[in-house]
Amino acid sequence: MGDTSVPMSLDGLLEPLSRCLDRESAKRVIEFQIDAAVQARAAMLAGKANEGTLDDERSEYEAFVDVVELISILQLKAQRQLERNAS
Repeated sequence: MGDTSVPMSLDGLLEPLSRCLDRESAKRVIEFQIDAAVQARAAMLAGKANEGTLDDERSEYEAFVDVVELISILQLKAQRQLERNAS
């Protein structure tokens, strides 16, 4: 069964994808880091969102949040794939 924090349809798409990862690919997904400049931009947008001053940039910030969530899910699935392959 999939991760209960991930919508079932998204889990259904990502679980088979994670099974395509070999050991090296899974490690690279797990180790992936977002570029420092992109992180800085996201932090600035998050600050504006918290202050309530995020207007024209709202769609950019929402897209960033969505992509970071997707990356995090893929990293979790890659970690689980490595654990499955180790046993």
